[in-house]
Amino acid sequence: MALIDSDAALRDVLTRYRRYAVIIASPNPARPSHEVMRYLLDHGYEVFPVNPGRPGREILGRPVVARLTDLPEPVDVVDVFRHPDAVVPIAQDAVAIDAKVLWMQIGAVNMEAARIAEAAGLQVVADRCPKIEHARLLG
Repeated sequence: MALIDSDAALRDVLTRYRRYAVIIASPNPARPSHEVMRYLLDHGYEVFPVNPGRPGREILGRPVVARLTDLPEPVDVVDVFRHPDAVVPIAQDAVAIDAKVLWMQIGAVNMEAARIAEAAGLQVVADRCPKIEHARLLG
């Protein structure tokens, strides 16, 4: 398995792909997913919050959907803030919507999910945060 881990490959993902789905997006500003979503929006990315408990509401002015498969538009990167045990179905949905990258946040790594995504042609980033990597490489 070839997880993306070089600075050059991370920089490529961060510059090439501009549309992120954030799962589980939180309306609470103290939560990491909210902070990352705000950072991405502030840096010109288009962000789609996904939260099964908040469909039809808004987070940071963006409409929330319950699942990836409910997104009204395609996304490039699926950014996962979930317990590792919950990531496999998200990887399957990322494949179903033709995402380009499965990005598993720090602590959200599931190697079976990574294998599913990679086997379908997605790039996989694991145990990293796009906010941290963007600030480090492009900020």
